[in-house]
Formats: sequence, C-alpha cells, structure tokens
Amino acid sequence: MAEETKSRNFIEDIIDRDLEEGRYDKVCTRFPPEPNGYLHIGHAKSIILNSGIAEEYHGRFNLRFDDTNPTKEKSEFVESIKKDVRWLGADFGDRCFFASDYFDSMYEKAELLIRKGLAYVSSLSADQVREYRGTLTEPGRDDPDRDRDPEESLALFRDMKAGKYPDGAMVLRAKIDMASPNINMRDPILYRIAHLTHQNTGDKWCIYPMYDFAHPIEDAIEGVTHSLCTLEFEDHRPLYNWVVENTGWEHPPRQIEFAKMYLTNVVTGKRYIKRLVEQGVVDGWDDPRLVTIAALRRRGFTPESIRMFVELSGISKANASSDYAMLEYCIREDLKLKRNRMMAVLHPLKLIIDNYPEDQTELLDADNNLENPSLGKRKIPFGRELFIERDDFMENPVPKYKRLYPGNEVRLMYAYFVKCVGLEKDAEGNVTAVHCTYDPETKAGSGFTGRKVKGTIHWVPAKESFAATVRLYENLIDESKGVYNEDGSLNLNPHSLTVVKGARLEPALKEAKPYESFQFMRNGFYCVDAKDSKEGEPVFNRIVTLKSSFRLPVQK
Repeated sequence: MAEETKSRNFIEDIIDRDLEEGRYDKVCTRFPPEPNGYLHIGHAKSIILNSGIAEEYHGRFNLRFDDTNPTKEKSEFVESIKKDVRWLGADFGDRCFFASDYFDSMYEKAELLIRKGLAYVSSLSADQVREYRGTLTEPGRDDPDRDRDPEESLALFRDMKAGKYPDGAMVLRAKIDMASPNINMRDPILYRIAHLTHQNTGDKWCIYPMYDFAHPIEDAIEGVTHSLCTLEFEDHRPLYNWVVENTGWEHPPRQIEFAKMYLTNVVTGKRYIKRLVEQGVVDGWDDPRLVTIAALRRRGFTPESIRMFVELSGISKANASSDYAMLEYCIREDLKLKRNRMMAVLHPLKLIIDNYPEDQTELLDADNNLENPSLGKRKIPFGRELFIERDDFMENPVPKYKRLYPGNEVRLMYAYFVKCVGLEKDAEGNVTAVHCTYDPETKAGSGFTGRKVKGTIHWVPAKESFAATVRLYENLIDESKGVYNEDGSLNLNPHSLTVVKGARLEPALKEAKPYESFQFMRNGFYCVDAKDSKEGEPVFNRIVTLKSSFRLPVQK
C-alpha cells in the first residue's frame, strides 16, 4: 500500500514556492495580539497555525504585542497572553517583542516617507478626514494639505512629536491615491496625537503610529517572512505592501490571509466579554462558561483537545462556522483514555445494607479506566451505609426502568448484588433512605454466575466519602434563540451555571490538585477549579457530559 501523504493547506503551498524560488532562506512567523483583553478560541487557531508553520519549516516563531493603542492596553493582559500561548504549546522562547520596542524606528520611517514626498501632515479634523475620504462608489477629495512642502510637514511632524499640539489637532497621512477603489489606500492616517502614558514607554511619546503603518514595519524589523492574518485584513494588504516597499527592506515580509475561526452560539467579542465581566454576569475573563483560552483551561480543556479542534476545523480562505459540539467531541476524545474513572454522587440518597456487618469495612478493587488497563487499579472502601444517585432509585418505576426500586435487584459497581427491601421517608413523604439486603456470593470478580441483573449503579461509601461543590455548566447563550437580541444585547441562558452543593465523592478525590481532571462514572468529565478550590476542599467544574450528538463527517 502506498504511503499516505498528509494533505497540505494553501499557506504551505505558498511557502513551498517561496522557498523553492529563493524568496526567503528561513521561515519566520509571528502571533501579534493587542494586549487589550484575554485571548479566546479564535486566537488559538492563529497561535497554532503560526507556531506550527515555524516548527514545520524549522524556522522561528515570535510573540509580539501590538501595543500601539495605550487607551485599552494593560500589563495584566500581556501576562495572560504569554501564559495562554505557552499553554497551547507554542514555543516563542525568548522571542517576545512589543511594537513599542520599535517606536523609534517607526518614527524614522515616517520621516523618510515625508522626505520622499509620500507623507504629509494634515490639519483636518477626524470628521473632515472621513468626509474627504469619499464612499465605496465615489472617489475621495484631496486633503487641502496634500501638497504641503515636505520640509514644512517635517517641521510640523517634529512639533507633533515634541507635544506642541493637542490631541486631534493634526495627523500624518500617507500620500497614495484619493481615487483608489480600495478605501484603505485613500491617504490613510499613519500617526495621530495622543497624550497618553504607555505601559512600556511611559510618557516618552505623545504621537502613536496606526496599526496599518506599524504592523508591516514590525514584521520587517523582526525578519518575519510570512505574515499570516485573518481575512478582514485582505483589503489592507495593498497598504501593507506599500509601507514595506516605500520604507526600504531587503527582504520584505509577505502577508497571507486565512479564514477566521467562528464558533456557533458562543461569545468571543472582547467588547461583549468585557461587559459581562464588568456587570458581574460571569466570574471574570476566565469564567468557565466563556471560550477565552484562560476559561477553557480553568474548565478543564487540554491543549491537545484545542489543537485537535483547530485541525478538524481546517485552514482555508472560506469563512465557515464550527459547531461547539465539535470542540466538546475533541475534549472527550482526548480525555477518555487518559483519565481515571472515579465514583461521584451528585445528588446523594442514602442506601443501607441491612444484612451487612455494621462495623465492617472492606476494600474493593476498582479499575481506574477499563479501556486503558495501563492506568491500573485503586481500592475503594465499602461498608454498610452508602450513597447512591437519587435518580438511580424510583419508588414507582416507569416502564423499562432497570435500576433500583422496591423488590428489584441491581449490582453495585465493583461490589455486590443488592435488593431493595424497604424505605425511610420524611414528614412530606420524600424518600430519605433506601434499605437493601446484599448477597455475599455475588461479589464482583468472584466468578458468580447464578443469576443476572439488568442494572448496575455506582455509589460512594457514606463514612469515607466527602461533601464537595460541583458546578454544572451549559452554554452561556440560549441556543434556541440565537446569540443576540434585536437590540444587540446577548441572549443569555439563565441555566448556564448550576451549583451542586453536598455532592458526595469517593475519598481518593479529596487530594485532587487544581487542573486535575477525572471522569465521574456515568456522568461526565470534571476538573478541579484552580481559582476557588482549597487544599483538601476541591471544587469541581464539569468539562463536558459523556454523551454527544456530534459525529465527524464521513470521509469519502
């Protein structure tokens, strides 16, 4: 059989040609976030793509913060982004840079453009600049300052830098083409005045470069060869090329666009997430109901599952949405053979085995993962009093109900057959305890074949188990109504978080550490919350339920 070849995406095809034609010797990519919020699942695609390309071609990968807008940027966001990028396995080593590292170089390039007659200082207000720009169907009008003498523009630009003018008084514009069908090329603004303190440069600057001017220069300075960005920057590519061509670089970088990652029924916009945080709807940027990378990590998702999700979503030029169910599929696939399967009872109901010795406790063997024997076994204490799930008992069973009810016999997982022989109720008639008898001949693993039962239920020992808080998450958005209301507000799901207090967990889980994850038998995958857990008092977040409606498309 011929060796199966890995399918390649269009970006790899472009890079292959560039290397074959000698356009570049060594590939260098970058991930360039703006530190104005936490990263989300969409950013993961860019991180994994850029770092993966660098690794594939034995090149370099840079992390670079585009901190050209000090109004929204915080060091808190810088540190969170570094953590997220490293957690996803993208190795930038010591190659962490800031756009602000290059402010001096950008300023020099701006002066170069002025001297070459390719940039000028304009005194138009922001509203006037928009008015002069024209529309998609009408060309723009020349700025009255467009033909200003370069020496005059240079002097004004230096005065802007010296802080002689207030915010909005002047801007530096590129001199390109006010009739261009691409509005981005109609004399775009390169610098604006902003008397703001910058997180890195302090008060050194009162003028700041615009993103479209700064970004290509940053790439060129760092030796980036392929500037991979999302499709909304496609119309900006002519300006990107104009900047690098006219500011003089021996091997200018090349911009390539790919489709963004869209996820159904989730909130990814920083503006909306910020509002949810500020209004206290969610517990910070890392609330497990969000799809920020910090939130996914806190909830219990793994880097491997997110990489699988990105791979299944694919790299293309066509915008498309991925189903959130596919992300859940990926975490199930990643965890099902890696994690111990533990017993946890979320809604406990006491079960008393009347004929079991009152003071006896025995240790039973339990498989950590039946599908992966390499994870070994553990011991679970078993005694006269246990807790079972309240849903595993019905006083008046519905048809085909196979679990415990009066007169019926079931197997207790890893233990014995038990038969319901009585009930205890409170004053309102609610069942508070189930009484059973057990058959000592039916111990699991004993080879007993005398009779069969139709149901097996899990349990925890009443004495040795411990009470814990378990949080059950659903989608933050009400999927039946869509993401947004008519007024633009979010359609929030009122049941997105259910806090279960008093769940009973098997004793081995008491010493679980933050971010450790497990499968709770017959229930789902859970992770120890890293924010609210205390030593010996873990709080568990449900990562995902066991059942999924998602199916991978059939490969034809």
